[in-house]
Amino acid sequence: MTRLDSSEVVRVRLDLSYDGTEFAGWAVQPGLRTVQGEVEQALSRILRDDEGSPVAVRTTVAGRTDAGVHARGQVAHIDVPVSSWSRMPGRTPRTPEQGFRDRLDGVLSDDIAIRHAAVAPEGFDARFAATERRYAYRVCDDVQLRDPLTRRFVTWHERALDVDELNAASATLIGLRDFAPFCRARDGATTIRDLTELSWQRAHEGADAGLVVATVRADAFCHSMVRSLVGALLAVGEGRRDLSWLARAAATTGRSGAVKVAAARGLTLEKVTYPADEHLASRAEVTRARRQAEVGDRGEDWN
Repeated sequence: MTRLDSSEVVRVRLDLSYDGTEFAGWAVQPGLRTVQGEVEQALSRILRDDEGSPVAVRTTVAGRTDAGVHARGQVAHIDVPVSSWSRMPGRTPRTPEQGFRDRLDGVLSDDIAIRHAAVAPEGFDARFAATERRYAYRVCDDVQLRDPLTRRFVTWHERALDVDELNAASATLIGLRDFAPFCRARDGATTIRDLTELSWQRAHEGADAGLVVATVRADAFCHSMVRSLVGALLAVGEGRRDLSWLARAAATTGRSGAVKVAAARGLTLEKVTYPADEHLASRAEVTRARRQAEVGDRGEDWN
């Protein structure tokens, strides 16, 4: 399988969505079905070098979703040989972008969709250039509203939730801080994150009508951070715990054993935000340097 020469590649941005139910997360794992594994296998089916051999392409992703977590607005990038990219339209009048998206989407399973594919602006890096990741967590706390048709994407909660209590508790966690009590430990990885939004509302219309939905935004997330935050807040929202308990849990050194991790099915990566094109390279450079200084580039952006 041909390896890439970085001087002869086109960087392509992929916008994709997936139902994470049947996946063991984003990242490739031996013997397990993963989103990255499926996408890279599909890429090897459509990309060929000048001799017709498959080309090995590695994806770089904005956020590594965990097992069972979904994505509506995931972003990744790949570097494709110029010669392979130019062959994407085939004998059709399509652009290389259109041909590539159609071919890739056509060989992927139905639980992954390539929404858009395009040559990335100069300096684009799906992981390091991102300024924000936004997740949503959906909870049904009313037995009469439980819908088996959306069961894969909504967590059914046994007790009624008080949205005001959820928001009061969430307000105590917003800001730049060490989220170690809410993260799974990873050797050498920092757990300091800037949580810019953690809010709840009961939806009154649309597909989420009746559900309690959390919106969670940060520059990046550490492993299981969102689901741990949700798990802690649900305990407060149902009245089983209070704000003093949450404060003690949040002040724990390292992972808090009092915090229950919420089910993966309710979590969806909704959007990844990037700066204007002219600021992509500088943003990526700053973020990459900070991560290397913190963890020797062993850290990852999770859910």
